[in-house]
Amino acid sequence: MASIRSRVTAAYALALGGTMLAFALALWTARRASVLRDLQVRVATLADIGHLVLTQAGMQNTPVVVTTDSMRGPELQPLLRARLDAVPGYLIVTDSLRALYLSADVRALAPDDAAELLRAVMLFTPEKRAATVTLAADELLMVARFEDGEAGPVRRVVAASSVGAAEFIGSEQFKVLVLIAPLIVLLSVIMAYVITGRALRPVDEIISEVSALTDGRSLHRRLPPSEGDDELARLSDTLNAMIARLEQSFSGLRRFTADASHELKTPLTVLRADIERAMTAGPRSTEGLIALEEALQETARMADLVDSLLTLARADEGRFDLHREPVALVPLVRDVAETAQILGEDAGLTVRVEPLEAATVMGDALRLRQLCLNLVTNAVKYTARGGRVELSLTRRGDTAEFAVRDTGIGIAGADLPYVFDRFWRADRARSRSAGQGGVGLGLAISQYIAHAHGGSITVASRLGRGSTFTVSLPLAVGATAGGEAPPEQPRAAASED
Repeated sequence: MASIRSRVTAAYALALGGTMLAFALALWTARRASVLRDLQVRVATLADIGHLVLTQAGMQNTPVVVTTDSMRGPELQPLLRARLDAVPGYLIVTDSLRALYLSADVRALAPDDAAELLRAVMLFTPEKRAATVTLAADELLMVARFEDGEAGPVRRVVAASSVGAAEFIGSEQFKVLVLIAPLIVLLSVIMAYVITGRALRPVDEIISEVSALTDGRSLHRRLPPSEGDDELARLSDTLNAMIARLEQSFSGLRRFTADASHELKTPLTVLRADIERAMTAGPRSTEGLIALEEALQETARMADLVDSLLTLARADEGRFDLHREPVALVPLVRDVAETAQILGEDAGLTVRVEPLEAATVMGDALRLRQLCLNLVTNAVKYTARGGRVELSLTRRGDTAEFAVRDTGIGIAGADLPYVFDRFWRADRARSRSAGQGGVGLGLAISQYIAHAHGGSITVASRLGRGSTFTVSLPLAVGATAGGEAPPEQPRAAASED
């Protein structure tokens, strides 16, 4: 397979050769037309000279035509013939029916050529004064001059000259161009090959650098920045950006694999220990039942983890199917609020639902409920006993906003960019060792659900002062807002034990 350098050089050679050929043809055509015009002017000048000789003789009352031989008929007088013989080229003087004078060049033609020339001469009219005639060995350009009566019986003065001279001049120029064109093309191809090689040298360097990125461990390397703002510089910048994204993806994949392995290893270890303890204690002992109950809990937790991983895997592959239909958010939020009330009572929290504004979106009701439940569960999970969780639903323009506010432990500002990453939990505050469950996939799933519905999810938080998660979803086109939903009365949370 030919390289770009070879293909560019070949294309340049073809373009240059074709351009030179077209230039040579155009030059030859223009030069030939110019020579023919000059030839026509010269032939017309010869006809004018013959006309002038005859006109001067008529003005001097000198007989123009004499008859010396009754068999031959009238002809120009010898003095005029001698003057016209001095005019070069082909010259013919005729009356209305026959030739009165033939120059030496005409008389030297073969009989057939001479007859053909005379037939062409007799066809001239005052409207047709120029023509070409093809003889056996040449082609002549003829120009006629019609007399106005001052030259006696003379009707036409016709001069002619060979077109071969014009053809010869154009052909010689064309031959010269054809001879020097290969040399010019060869030199140009060599220069193009060298210039193309120098221009593509940075591409070879880029290829060498990219070839060195053989695995995920060398993605920290970058292409050297190119000077200027040409295509190669933009290519280097684009490749560097792509490598940076690949490095981030590989890093996320390694982190994801490590976190998933860790999250699966812990319940499997607990599950194994519980099963072994149950087998040792016997099937009907209290200790065995407790061990089996713990094993069941770990199995349920592991099933939730696998289900979350499967959901995210399908989302990454674009197989996150949504059953879209008009969904009224007020009933959905009220349902989630009831769950929050139950969770809040068990955790000793106050759950308050602000007045809900009616809103309808196009989406999957089950997925939207999952999104809202994830946010409510997180709020309850990370809010200390005696705290408060607030839910709200408002309309802002063509979007509906569902917000969950809590007075929990909050999130540090440095951790906010990572809250939606998979398996993310901020140090001790978000770890199971601090008394909180979960594996750090809920917010990642919530974010994808929001994006899949054409919306977004944002977080605002301060460490120790609580967090606010806000979901924005586009309203359904043509959906009516309806009346304002009646406000929910806050329920008092269960007092602490």
